[in-house]
Amino acid sequence: MTGSARRRSEDSRYGDQVPLVAAAVCPHPPLLVPEVAGSTAPELDDLRAACDTVVRRLFGAEPDTVLLLGTGPVTGPIRNPATGSLQPWGVDLDVPLVSGQPDRGAVLPLSLTIGAWLLARHDPRAPATATPATPPQVTAPPAVAPRVTAVQVAADAGPAELAALADEINAVGDRVALLVLGDGSACRGEKAPGYDDPRARPYDQRVATALAEADLDGLLDLDPVLSAELKAAGRAPWQVLASAARSAGGGWRGELLHDSAPYGVAYFVASWERV
Repeated sequence: MTGSARRRSEDSRYGDQVPLVAAAVCPHPPLLVPEVAGSTAPELDDLRAACDTVVRRLFGAEPDTVLLLGTGPVTGPIRNPATGSLQPWGVDLDVPLVSGQPDRGAVLPLSLTIGAWLLARHDPRAPATATPATPPQVTAPPAVAPRVTAVQVAADAGPAELAALADEINAVGDRVALLVLGDGSACRGEKAPGYDDPRARPYDQRVATALAEADLDGLLDLDPVLSAELKAAGRAPWQVLASAARSAGGGWRGELLHDSAPYGVAYFVASWERV
């Protein structure tokens, strides 16, 4: 089926507009960027490869808009131009939200900086200065590059705030693909940022299962208090994803491509598509 035929099929099945057509979940550790990781970069090769796979799937869904969603100091959209920086992690590298954007503009939080970096690995508009040291194997770029936008959500956002943000995403009016950035617990061992907490592994297993099965209730039922105690940065973005998928309607199929905690922090990579 051609891209245009697939779009017509989806639009007729789910209504005249299909706001959310696909989603991907990735973590956002600075070490994902090889220049930051340095000699330890190969330790996360499998994680990078999984992230590359789900980003390619996002572009394969032929969205009109790719929307980055991750935690930040407040809840709301980040307007272009916007740029993130990896200088706090020892690398003089700026990452624009839109590849080739000449102005710094707004400041991207870490989550959206890593999200923009992941997109740039697959964006034909990306300049050489934004190209990673270890470029991925990519498929042919889309004929028309989708618009890239970003939304940040406060880590302590409550259910009403998250639901309202999900409704705004579906009100965009065109075909939206979400790249959701968020880490799991940071309490998986004595060397973890949050030390060792016996509740961390069951929490992460619950998240992994929910992402693998596109279990909306499983994500929406995550306890904000427990999530904060376990330093799980993905709780709010995951719940926005679940709310957006529910309000968009239709069924969803999930696949978990990666689940690890190499530095005491849980990293998940998942892909969701309509069924």
